[in-house]
Amino acid sequence: MRVRIGVLTIAVAALIALSAPSSTAQVGGDTRVSAGSPPSPFSMNKQNEPAVAIDANHPNIVAAGANDNIDMEACNAGADNTCPFTPDVGNSGIYFSFNGGNDWVQPAYTGLTARNCLGAVGDDDPDCTPVIGDIGTLPNYYEAGLVSDGDPAVAFGPTFSNGGFSWANGSRLYYANLAAKLTGSGAFKGAEAIAVSYTDDVAAAAAGNNSAWSTPVVASKQGNAQFSDKEQIWADNAESSPFFGNVYVCYAQFRGNGKGFTNQPLSVLRSTNGGQSWEQRQVTPATNNLHSQHGFGRSGCTVRTDSDGNVYVFMFQFGFSATTAAPGQIQMIKSTNGGATFSRPVNIFQAFDTCNAFEPSIGRCVEDGVAGARDDLGPAPSVDIANGAPSGDDATDQLVLTWVDGRDGLNHEHVMFSTSTNHGGFWSGPDPVERPGDRGYYSAPAISPNGTDAWLVYNAFTEPFKNSTAEARPLVGVVLHADVTGGSVGAFSEVHRGLPGDARGSSQNDLAAEFLGDYVYAAATRSNAVAVWNDTRNAADCPAVDAYRQALHDEAVATGAATAESEEPDASGLPEQDEDAPVAPAIQTACPATFGNSDIFGGSYADPTP
Repeated sequence: MRVRIGVLTIAVAALIALSAPSSTAQVGGDTRVSAGSPPSPFSMNKQNEPAVAIDANHPNIVAAGANDNIDMEACNAGADNTCPFTPDVGNSGIYFSFNGGNDWVQPAYTGLTARNCLGAVGDDDPDCTPVIGDIGTLPNYYEAGLVSDGDPAVAFGPTFSNGGFSWANGSRLYYANLAAKLTGSGAFKGAEAIAVSYTDDVAAAAAGNNSAWSTPVVASKQGNAQFSDKEQIWADNAESSPFFGNVYVCYAQFRGNGKGFTNQPLSVLRSTNGGQSWEQRQVTPATNNLHSQHGFGRSGCTVRTDSDGNVYVFMFQFGFSATTAAPGQIQMIKSTNGGATFSRPVNIFQAFDTCNAFEPSIGRCVEDGVAGARDDLGPAPSVDIANGAPSGDDATDQLVLTWVDGRDGLNHEHVMFSTSTNHGGFWSGPDPVERPGDRGYYSAPAISPNGTDAWLVYNAFTEPFKNSTAEARPLVGVVLHADVTGGSVGAFSEVHRGLPGDARGSSQNDLAAEFLGDYVYAAATRSNAVAVWNDTRNAADCPAVDAYRQALHDEAVATGAATAESEEPDASGLPEQDEDAPVAPAIQTACPATFGNSDIFGGSYADPTP
């Protein structure tokens, strides 16, 4: 079966190379993972929040996901200074590699798209009306009355067939993301849900066949006032596990549609039949006693399994201050019975969010400068486990953990690393591992399945906080490696540093600030690692947008006003403003063509000390 699948994969990959957008990396270098993304116009050229997964049974096969605006309307459609998320158009991108992360393709499916809405100079264009056509995002959502809404999470596990799991059945790729309701749809209750779809045929999926993907299933248990958010997915992929094949999703369950300090427990979803149906367990209290308002309190979860099928869930519980860094807790929850029950949360480390600079114009914390990219979602922990997949035979079950920490204040943000060799009972450090001059922004680890190599990817700003939008804000992606011997993690060395880019060239759709999302990601085999990160090397700065953002900042400082936004603005575009408020520029005439062109970059990196 492996030979047959390999031949099919090679044949289809050759076809894809001729017919689909692709990009290629030099050995040890990097490449654009969001291969189909156009360089312009904004916001079609915008991607962020990457995730990546390696098929443990076929480690040459890699999948990645990201928030991808490729199917959104251009700013010239309608009013030229608004760049809305087009209603009912999805933005969950999917990308494939068939050579371990060196080359990437982005398939074209059929669905609801706004690529037709290019508009013309002037504000007399009608509002955009999406049509059925090519899409570069997940298929089958429109047909299910849903909209793929980003926050991507991907995982490979064994295929479920004839009532059980086996690698002999093949590999199944799961894709979890946020989902909204199509206009007029009653697909679920509440404002935002967690949906999961899967494919058992990545070759056909990479070739653009809608039918290669399942119909998406709404996995979260929704109430009328629920906004589900910040999910991650994992499949138990070690045959040694008694719960081999189980799939788990952790997510934050906001019970006030994401508005204000409402009750917000963390929940875990479990599927024992390959993602066809899901059950849910609340694993934390609904309130947070560390928070003076006992409301919003935990987010940024991650979930993994070891070779014995133990389930580990990590999260950050906020401290919490709305405008300054505050100490919170990295917490761990475990299940020893395949997700049937979970332990109470255990505090692992005190961690500080990086909220050391509050931006009043957007009501958010930023790290690189005024009107910068948000950084107030907390030091979300990212974890990996050496579980010996696909067999589990050579597992060490060592855990590696990283987060970005603001304990030493603005311009001293750290990438922290820790490890545990006894199932999370004791942890090393934590130790800062960022390179000199790097101000950590997001980070993620990976450990080889046999526990011999640790990897870490992070985004960082390389210059101090800027008090003016007239100054550049360099952003880079960095990949580190360390040997692991008998559970001891050696010193990290830099194996790759991407090209810097100016973060000012990224943007929220409302244009009021930069936007770089919330995540980076890594995965490892026994011989290499694949890392993905947010990248602005191809994004052009726009002085007209800089002036607009500076004016918003200056007005907010002068008036003491702040516009609090829990996420990016929705399809309504720019918020209502009074007549004297700063006015956004007409993007496509006032800015360079590649303004907003944030990408996902990544690469495959061989063990430097084999």
